[in-house]
Amino acid sequence: MAFSVVILAAGKGTRMKSALPKVLHKVGGLPMVQRIINTVDALDANNIHLIYGHGKTQLKAALQGDNLNWCLQEEQLGTGHAVKQAVPHISDDEDVMVLVGDAPLIREETLAKLIEVKSRCDLALLTVELDDPTGMGRIIRENDNITAIVEHKDASDAQREIKEINTGMMMMSGQDLKRWLNALSNDNAQGEYYLTDVIAMAAKEGKRINAAHPQDIVEVEGVNNRLQLAHLERALQRRHANELMMNGVTFADPNRFDLRGQLTTGEDVEIDINVIVEGTVILGNNVKIGAHCILRNCEIADNTVIEANSIIEEALVGEYCTVGPYARLRPGAVMHAKAKVGNFVEMKKAVLGEGAKANHLTYLGDATVGANANIGAGTITCNYDGVNKSKTTIGQNAFIGSNSSLVAPVTIGDNATVGAGSVITSKVDENALAVARGKQRNIANWPRPTKK
Repeated sequence: MAFSVVILAAGKGTRMKSALPKVLHKVGGLPMVQRIINTVDALDANNIHLIYGHGKTQLKAALQGDNLNWCLQEEQLGTGHAVKQAVPHISDDEDVMVLVGDAPLIREETLAKLIEVKSRCDLALLTVELDDPTGMGRIIRENDNITAIVEHKDASDAQREIKEINTGMMMMSGQDLKRWLNALSNDNAQGEYYLTDVIAMAAKEGKRINAAHPQDIVEVEGVNNRLQLAHLERALQRRHANELMMNGVTFADPNRFDLRGQLTTGEDVEIDINVIVEGTVILGNNVKIGAHCILRNCEIADNTVIEANSIIEEALVGEYCTVGPYARLRPGAVMHAKAKVGNFVEMKKAVLGEGAKANHLTYLGDATVGANANIGAGTITCNYDGVNKSKTTIGQNAFIGSNSSLVAPVTIGDNATVGAGSVITSKVDENALAVARGKQRNIANWPRPTKK
């Protein structure tokens, strides 16, 4: 049966103590409500009705979704009032799933369970059992059919022994939802319309009410402050690490790993502590990532080693390469097979040919380096004149001496050699030696300066 989703995301989140709306705070690199939208998108819902209010300009700038329908709640008058903002867009003959926008770790599989349960009843709730449900509304059952939710303060001693509680997430037909929303009252201390009141209405009508349950409690935990936000961040990262370990990744410590995007791994990948993965990253077989590395939108081929404290962003690294420690590959960097960059080497829009090496203290920008070339320590491609970027081309088997400056545009031919300390401003032919530095002059018996 066709279904739509209503996501409640209008609250300010005062306890976050932030100018940013609560649902835009990030978990795993995504705004928490965007994570929920992405999860729902995978279920092929007809529409996703996002109830928004506080920070509406920020929300619209930050969020996206193919079937996203924005429903403004000008005043926050309770969860029932929030859902009512989507009523003009809801059909009688569709089911409606209601989710909260601050529980970002809900799984697609759990929502699929909720849909399956709804197919066998009139109203499906997502409930969970807590070891300590103090303060939470208890689920009351008769012959396995849910008949009510009793708030902790109103519960009897026997009811307070019940550990099953309501999560606020549910699913029902559009026709029933509209009828029950119209019957809601705000005759309570807060003067608000509570969506949970529809459960008592459904029970009074003799509707069948059943429950689905999450795989783990953290899926339904919400965020009201930064302490809870940090808790869910670590729970998500441990979930990622567990999935990767089941796919064959070895972690030095799975509790010290952050994935803020998508990571695809081959066999026998090893990841040391405090590695951060952002965007889309692909790691081949037998890749080893050292401690404190950042990988962002990059691809690293088989049998390559990334040493500690290296940053690789929008770059391609071939097989059997070595990077780092303390290396930086910026957007457009490409390393072919068996190439090597060492400590404090930076590449930007540069290609390092097969077997080429830049082992120390080097900047390669807007450059092409041929196979098996050797770039000496302290070499710089001077690619920027203050206005324009120009290219440096270094041929195969070329040898660039230490502390050389290659002023682009310039070409160094195959098998050419540049003497240490040279400033090269014009073409160096194949097999040639270029030396471009001031002549040394020694002054005998030179008196050293003395302090005045």
